[in-house]
Amino acid sequence: MPMIDIYATAGTFSDTRKLAADAAAVVKGVENVPDIPMFRQNTAAFVHEMAVGTIANVDGDGGHVRVQVLTNAGALDRGKRVAVVSQLTDLVAAAANDPALKARTWVLLTEATPGGWGLWGHAHTNDELVGAARAEIAKLRS
Repeated sequence: MPMIDIYATAGTFSDTRKLAADAAAVVKGVENVPDIPMFRQNTAAFVHEMAVGTIANVDGDGGHVRVQVLTNAGALDRGKRVAVVSQLTDLVAAAANDPALKARTWVLLTEATPGGWGLWGHAHTNDELVGAARAEIAKLRS
């Protein structure tokens, strides 16, 4: 149940809500978790529109986008990391209608430590998250 944060200068994207939903769907899809409410309702993206002049590289260029993906520990193996970075970069460039933005999009992958993933008011271990998912699947099947 990743959390995705997308930071860009205000006006970069015409439809931030669609970008947020699409980014959440990309990461959920790459993770390949079951399509159950637990994952659909708790995989989310946040688009942060920054004021002009608040993003800059060493040369002062502010035409960059930063995407941070936070997952529980071990959720993404190497292949999934490569896929998430590639697909989110493509998504950001398409949402901005700027193919050149692919070269200026930074994607940071971060893992919460075991027991450092909070949901429903509880800091879950990976085993607890797996157990909760299995319980939800069993409930949906009955």
